[in-house]
Amino acid sequence: MVGSGAREHALAWALAKSSDVIVTPGNAGIAAHGLTCVNTPASELDADLFVIGPERPLVDGLADQLRAQGKRVVGPGVDGAKLEGSKAFMKEFFAAAGVPSAAYGTFVDEETAQAFLATMSPPYVIKTDGLAAGKGVLVTNDLEEARLDVHDKLSGASFGAAGTTVVIEEGLDGEECSFHVLCDGTSVLALLPAQDFKRVGDDDQGANTGGMGAYAPMSSMSVTQRDDVMRLAIHPTLAELQRRGIDFRGVLYAGIMLTPSGPKVLEYNVRFGDPETEVMVPLYGEGLYDLLRRVAEGRLAGARATPSGAAVTVVLASRGYPQSPRSGDVIHGLGPDGQLALPHENVIIFHAGTARNDDGQFVTSGGRVLAVTGLGASVGEARRRAYDGAALVTFEGSVRRSDIAKSASEGEQ
Repeated sequence: MVGSGAREHALAWALAKSSDVIVTPGNAGIAAHGLTCVNTPASELDADLFVIGPERPLVDGLADQLRAQGKRVVGPGVDGAKLEGSKAFMKEFFAAAGVPSAAYGTFVDEETAQAFLATMSPPYVIKTDGLAAGKGVLVTNDLEEARLDVHDKLSGASFGAAGTTVVIEEGLDGEECSFHVLCDGTSVLALLPAQDFKRVGDDDQGANTGGMGAYAPMSSMSVTQRDDVMRLAIHPTLAELQRRGIDFRGVLYAGIMLTPSGPKVLEYNVRFGDPETEVMVPLYGEGLYDLLRRVAEGRLAGARATPSGAAVTVVLASRGYPQSPRSGDVIHGLGPDGQLALPHENVIIFHAGTARNDDGQFVTSGGRVLAVTGLGASVGEARRRAYDGAALVTFEGSVRRSDIAKSASEGEQ
């Protein structure tokens, strides 16, 4: 398992139900959970299966490097990873494949970009072309804020070279869904639809973040809507990948807006989402390893996934997140294994940004610190467990939302 966040913690924890797992580099919480963490580069390790968690090593070609060594890998090569590495490429790909998406323009020149922006109606959507750790998108109804964001991105002030091309899109109305499919190059298998919460504050207020929580399954997404996403987006995407000679073996994560006129793809990511992974993979039990090995070996056709139950995760973030997160605050409420000191039924703590201080205490070491995941027979039950667990963990300046999966839970009643 390659990576160091809560997504990798969740994947490694799930895979360890049926396999011996090594995580590189991992983090303090993953190691405390009884999983082996090493600082050895993935290319110097030997394993039956390599699962690459974050987008950066995929864009940088780690999957290609490992496959050249004869390894089985879950994760696309550089050619497939470009779907996430460049928003401009992704939009061009949508057009070629006939995938429904928002109207847009791509710009490197500020004057042209500002002129295009002036023709748009709110909400205004400004996206950084390159990777920005989930923070490269501004959605606002304020034209002046949008203008300033365009200036800051194209000037390099916001994200350096990753931001000097921008994509300006029309705003779409509807409910958003995180739609993950496994792909082995020729076949696809849809996983449970999930929903995440990007804004830092309740009621979707405040700055965009990497994600403040999630739940699965997203019961408000009908079977018909799932079929529409597969027919209108996923299968045309697979066909276009094959037409371009791209052997995509990994996870295709489509951010979907369920608009009144049908589903539209907001963006593609080429790996498991975070925090969606923390609610999806616990529901697949011991079957995850077999599914991922089939992906790597091109044997996904005929595979069946049998998830059960529901999960909700609540992210605990550090003071100042996402703009200027603070590190070094002692985390109270965790035991030596990084889990709740007072065990709570069906609650798992996945570590995102933690470290150990000289006294062996867990401390904050990043923006998103912990993902507290509750499991249950229903979203409501899982939500209660997640928030009960989150209440037992404290650190100075802790930031969390109080409304993760609230509407979904109420909809079950």
